[in-house]
Amino acid sequence: MVIMIESVGMAEETDNLEPGDGNKPPNEAAPDIPSTPPPPDNKHWYVVKVQSGREESIKEAIERRVKIEGLGEHFGQIIIPVEKVTEMRGGKRVVKERKLYPGYLMVQVEYNDRILYLFRETSGVGDFVGGSLNHPPQPMKPHEVERMLGSQDKLVPGERITKPRFDRGDKVKVKDGTFAGMDGEVKELLEAKGTVRVELTIFGRQVPVDLEYWQVEPV
Repeated sequence: MVIMIESVGMAEETDNLEPGDGNKPPNEAAPDIPSTPPPPDNKHWYVVKVQSGREESIKEAIERRVKIEGLGEHFGQIIIPVEKVTEMRGGKRVVKERKLYPGYLMVQVEYNDRILYLFRETSGVGDFVGGSLNHPPQPMKPHEVERMLGSQDKLVPGERITKPRFDRGDKVKVKDGTFAGMDGEVKELLEAKGTVRVELTIFGRQVPVDLEYWQVEPV
């Protein structure tokens, strides 16, 4: 008589092995596959001379041509540096944008022959500042880029924001109003009101006077 002995443990172990595994441990991790590093970003900020008064239309024309000619990989963005200032019109305070550098655009591009040709063939565009026929222009320095980008104020809906070009302790000259022509020192910036408190010498005495940002300028 033959007695059949069923090996339960062996059956379970065999069932758990996937086809083709052989003697490979089930929890062994697959080897890491090195990822391809991203291509280097060769775009830098440059200053481009353009026809004054046409900055907006020239900016749009360049952006349109970049798309048409498929040069997006060499192109970043174009900025028209502006500052937001308050002015009095008809007894009301209004906010408007004022170009910091009329006749110039700040462009972020990879400078090469294709980009250079695109800019030169766009109506109203001059040369890259600092460059010549045989020498490429020098990119803007990091602190210049930071200052330029920091000047791009945005208006919050329902609020009026303006950024003065001076700070507490700076010497300023009043250019408009009753005290026009007088020099003084900035004592306080009243940002909520869009005004600055300047200490002026009136009749031999130091007198604090609140003025609109646009009424004074640095000296």
